[in-house]
Amino acid sequence: MTDPRELRVSDAEREHVVTLLNKAVGRGMITLDEFTVRTDTALAAKTRADLNVVLVDLPGMVNNELARERTELKNTMSTTTRKGHWVVPSELVIRNTLGTTNLDFTAADVPPVVNVDLDVSLGTVKLLLPAGSSVNADAVEITAGELKDKVHNSVGNPHFQLRGAVRGGTVVIKRKR
Repeated sequence: MTDPRELRVSDAEREHVVTLLNKAVGRGMITLDEFTVRTDTALAAKTRADLNVVLVDLPGMVNNELARERTELKNTMSTTTRKGHWVVPSELVIRNTLGTTNLDFTAADVPPVVNVDLDVSLGTVKLLLPAGSSVNADAVEITAGELKDKVHNSVGNPHFQLRGAVRGGTVVIKRKR
């Protein structure tokens, strides 16, 4: 398995780090000269490790794309809800048996790509995506269940890549009106 720090970065990730550096200047954590040097380094970064170098000594100014790799949400005969401001991992595993999982990404801190691995048995998963986002659910295997993709968009940012299995359950993907 590839070390996440060696994964290549996108322009969106570079811009996110420059935004964090700008906040660091505003808080008096770095000087304008340091900002210039660090911004040049961030814009030239090829890997996540390269990007993190410019933030590592700034408390509270981490590159969230590096800090949040994988989260597993387990739910058996109950309800799991995430809404408002929350940090979304780049890999989200949803294990839902006879329960409901409601994830509202509209006010969340979302990385450029979110891989969602579904393991749903007789449960319901509802995903409310932010404006401009995209989704690909082609790798989801449905058995005696239903997938309602109301987004129908494969190009956009952030991008949600769904895979896994839904057995006797329902997955609903939509955007806020």
